[in-house]
Amino acid sequence: MKQFGNLYSQYYDLLYRDKNYIAEVNYIMELIKENMDQPKTLLDMGCGTGKHAELLSDNGYIVHGIDISEDMLKIAKNRSKHKNDKLLFSNSNIQNLNLNKKFDVVVSLFHVMNYQNSDNELLKAFKVAKEHLKNDGIFIFDFWYGPAVLKDLPTIRIKRLTNEKIKVTRIAEPVMYLDENTVDVNYDVFIEDINSKMIIEKKEVHKMRYFFDDELDLISKKVGFKFKHKYEWMSKKNPDLNSWNVVWVLKN
Repeated sequence: MKQFGNLYSQYYDLLYRDKNYIAEVNYIMELIKENMDQPKTLLDMGCGTGKHAELLSDNGYIVHGIDISEDMLKIAKNRSKHKNDKLLFSNSNIQNLNLNKKFDVVVSLFHVMNYQNSDNELLKAFKVAKEHLKNDGIFIFDFWYGPAVLKDLPTIRIKRLTNEKIKVTRIAEPVMYLDENTVDVNYDVFIEDINSKMIIEKKEVHKMRYFFDDELDLISKKVGFKFKHKYEWMSKKNPDLNSWNVVWVLKN
């Protein structure tokens, strides 16, 4: 999966500064607490710039974050300073990950699973999660929920953000492929340096796959996971046609 590279990593936290990481981590910890007793270690698959991982570490977990983007990890590794090995980061593709370690919890957040576009990619990602879990460990992941995506189709979205150095305008134009259950999100990003007025444009396509219960259930059983819970993201409600974002909890 090719990202915006160094340019994207520099502005990632600005683009998502309105994302309530603290509330999301509290929610994840609540899911963990209701499914496990006294977990200590956690693997974050697809950690990005490491904000979730850092907050989980601050709450007492020993966290290892992995991401495919070395530029993202440059930012993430700054978060691990003075953490005394309680927060580690390394570079890896999810499908090829082999840390030779097992964890109490594996999480994959912010729709990382949606980047697993084929059944084979998804199967490999689930197998990697299972191989890195201790007995009775849990796997938590969020994703775009197919029924809600088809009810409320993706539309063009424009996001504008500013800090003391830059202005960012991001235009997202979706193209759906119903036979593949995927959406190509075509990003056009304009980054303006406030002082020099120089504008840089970057284009990227992110192919996102939305999922349905039956296919996730099939993959989970094939890998050997036990289904525990599914909720609308950031709630304890059962997913419905308005639940674009959904979270599943599986047990090893």
